[in-house]
Amino acid sequence: MAALSSGQPLPSAPPPEQRPTLGPRDLVIIDSPGPQQIAGDLQTATGRVRLYAEGMYLEADTVTRNSKTDHITAEGSVFYESFDNGLKMAGTRAEYDLNTKTGTFFEVRGEAPVHIDAKPGLLITTNPFYFSGEKAEVIVGRYLLHNGFVTDCKPDDVWWRLRAKTFDIVPNDRAISRKSVMYLKSVPIFYFPWFRKSLETQPRKSGFLTPNIGNSSQRGQTVGLGYFWAINRSYDVTYRTQYYTKRGLAHQADFSGWVNSRTTFDVSLFGMGGNAAQKAEGGYVLSGEGKSVLGRGWEGRGELRQLSSLGFRQSFTQSFTEGINSSTQSLGFLTKHWRDYGINLVAQRNVNYQSVTPGDEIVVRKLPEAEFLVREHALGKWPVWVSLDSSFGMERRSQPQFQTRQFVQRADIAPRVMSAFHWKGIDVSPSFLLRETIYDSSKRDGRISGENLVRSARDLRVEVALPSLARVFAAPKWMRAGEQVKHVIEARAKYRYVTGINDFRQTIRFDELDLMSNTHEVEYSLTNRLLKRNGSGGVEDVVTWQLWYKRYFDPTFGGAIVPGQRNVVESSNALTGYAFLNGYRRQSPIVSQLRIQSRVGIEWRGDYDIVRHRIVNSTLGLDLRLGKLFLLASHNHLDTDPVLAPKANQIRGQVQYGGDNQVGWSYGFTSGYDYLKGSLQYISSQITYNTDCCGFSVQYRRFNFNVFNDNQFRVAFAIANIGSFGTLRRQERIF
Repeated sequence: MAALSSGQPLPSAPPPEQRPTLGPRDLVIIDSPGPQQIAGDLQTATGRVRLYAEGMYLEADTVTRNSKTDHITAEGSVFYESFDNGLKMAGTRAEYDLNTKTGTFFEVRGEAPVHIDAKPGLLITTNPFYFSGEKAEVIVGRYLLHNGFVTDCKPDDVWWRLRAKTFDIVPNDRAISRKSVMYLKSVPIFYFPWFRKSLETQPRKSGFLTPNIGNSSQRGQTVGLGYFWAINRSYDVTYRTQYYTKRGLAHQADFSGWVNSRTTFDVSLFGMGGNAAQKAEGGYVLSGEGKSVLGRGWEGRGELRQLSSLGFRQSFTQSFTEGINSSTQSLGFLTKHWRDYGINLVAQRNVNYQSVTPGDEIVVRKLPEAEFLVREHALGKWPVWVSLDSSFGMERRSQPQFQTRQFVQRADIAPRVMSAFHWKGIDVSPSFLLRETIYDSSKRDGRISGENLVRSARDLRVEVALPSLARVFAAPKWMRAGEQVKHVIEARAKYRYVTGINDFRQTIRFDELDLMSNTHEVEYSLTNRLLKRNGSGGVEDVVTWQLWYKRYFDPTFGGAIVPGQRNVVESSNALTGYAFLNGYRRQSPIVSQLRIQSRVGIEWRGDYDIVRHRIVNSTLGLDLRLGKLFLLASHNHLDTDPVLAPKANQIRGQVQYGGDNQVGWSYGFTSGYDYLKGSLQYISSQITYNTDCCGFSVQYRRFNFNVFNDNQFRVAFAIANIGSFGTLRRQERIF
C-alpha cells in the first residue's frame, strides 16, 4: 500500500481469510517485504510493514518492536484498525504497547463506525464518524482526541464539524467534548462549554436538552429549556419550560417507566397560568397511557386525555387536527378472553365540547362497567350458533340542559341465535336477538326522573346474498395495455324487524346501546368490482362501487322520531355517519362509495337524499404518487337541513416532493380552505435541504380557528444520527 494522503479514503485490514493465525504463544506477527534487523531487544522491519496482533492490525513504512517490553514504534504512513470496534486511524507516527493495548498516534485522522438508530424524524446516514487531530490516545476501552474535529460528512465535502480541545470517547457508551465549537462550513454557529453524546444502543443519561427559541404572533417570542432525568434504568422524567413574552411561563413534564417486563406507563402534563393583560385563560392538558399483562390471561390497558378547556388546547396546539378535535376520551379496562368467552371491566369518561365557552360540554362517564361476552358458539353438529352480550354498569351524563345522578344503574343482557344455509346459489343468514335493558333512571317530560325503565326488544334479521354475476374482459385504456379484468356484481338484501321499544324518548343516552329503537326495514346493497391479478399472483380490487339504501315500513320508528328535531337512532347510524332523520321517513338516502386504486387513488362517498332530491353530503379524496412527488387532495361538502347539521364546504390539499432522508431539496405544502367563511383555516409549508450528513429545514405555519389565529416561523438544523437543533420539532414536520 502506498503512502496515505490526507484526502485519500482509509483502507481496510486484510480480510480474515488472508490474516495469519496467531498461535497460543504468538503475541505479534510482523510481515515485511524489506529486510528486518535485530539489535538486542529491538526488531526493526522496513518496506511497508504489516503487523498482526490480538484484536488489531497495523501497517507502516517502518516498525520497531521491543521484544522485551512489547512496545512498538511505527513511522511513515501509519495505518491502524481495531478488530474489536472497527476503529481506523492513519497518522505520521505511532507508539503502541501490545501488553496494555494503549498507544498514541500523531497527526491523526480516522473513521469510527456508527450505530444507526432509525427513529422517526431522525436524519440518518451510513457514513462513519470522521475525525482528525494533532494526536489520538488509545486507552483500554477509551479514546482521546486532542485539538481536532469530528464530523460524519464525507472528507471531500464537509458541511459541519465540531472542533474541540479534547474529545473523550468510550465506544458503545458516550462521547464528551469540552470547549467545543460547531462550524457550518467555515462559519462558527454555536459554542458548547460541555457537550455529551450517548453512544449506547438505548441511551438513558441525565442532562440538559438543547435550548430552543422561536416566535409566534399569538404568543410572542419564546425561549425554552429542558432537562432529562434518568432516575434509573426503568424510570425517567423530562421537564421543559417555555417562556412566551405575551402569555408567560409554561411548563411541561413527562414521566414514563417500565415497572417490570409486563407493565409500562407514560404520563404528560402541560400547563400554564392565565394572563389578565391579554385576557387569556390558563389551563392544562393531561394525557397518558399504560398497559400491563397481569397473568392468567388478564390484561390491563389505560388511556388518559383531559383538558381544562377546549379554548386552552386550541391556544397551544401544534396541530390543526388536534385544534379542531372537540372531544376527549379517558379509558381504562381489564380484560380476559378464553375460548369463546370474554370478561371486560371498564372505566370511561368521554367529553364532547360544544364550543370554547367553559362548561359548554357533554360529559358521559362509566365507573365502572362489567361486560360478559360469549362469541358465536356452535350447538352440536347443526348449523346453529348462539352468542351473548351482557353488561352491568354505573353511568352518568352531564350537560348544560340536565344531568343525571352520580350513578345510574344500567343492566343489559342480549342472547342471540343465528344460522346460515345455502340454497341454489343463494346464501341466507337468519338471526334472532332478545335484549332486556333495565335503567334505574329515565327521562320524563324532558327531565331526569328516578323512575325505573325496562326496555324489552325483539330483533329479527334475515340477510340474503344472491349469486354473484361475473365476466372477464380486456382492461379499459386507462389501465395497463394487455391486461384482463374481471367485473363482479354482488347483490344483498337485509330484512330487520325490531319491536318492544315503546319508550325510546324516555331512555337516557349514554352510548350506542341506548340508540336501539323499533324499526321495520329492508336494506338493499349493490356492489360492482373490477378485479385484476397482481404481481404475486393474487387478486386485488381496481374499482369498487357500493350502493346502500333502506326502505322503512315504520316511518316513526316506533314513536322514536320527533318531527322538526335532529334524531339519531341505531338504524340510521349504521347506514351513514351523517344524520338525516328530522321527521318521519319511509326511505333513507342512497349512500354511494366509489374507490379507484390504480396510478391515481380516488375515493368518493356521497349521500343522495331522495326526499330532498339532491346530494346532501359529499366527501372526495384523491392521492397520487409519481416517484418523489406525492399529491393529496380532499373536498367535503355538506348541504342538508340546518336542523341536522350546519352547512360546510371545505377543501384540503397537500403537495410533497422528496422525503425524510432524501439527499437534496425536498418541498412540502399543506393547506385547508373554508369556502363558506372565505378563510384559510391553516397553511404549512416547509423546505428542506439534506446533504449526506446534515439537513436544513425552514417552515412557515398559520392556524386560524375560533380563538386561535397564529403565524409561526420555524427553522431546524439536523445532524445525521445525532439529532436536530432549532425551533422545528419532529412532530411538527411535514417530512
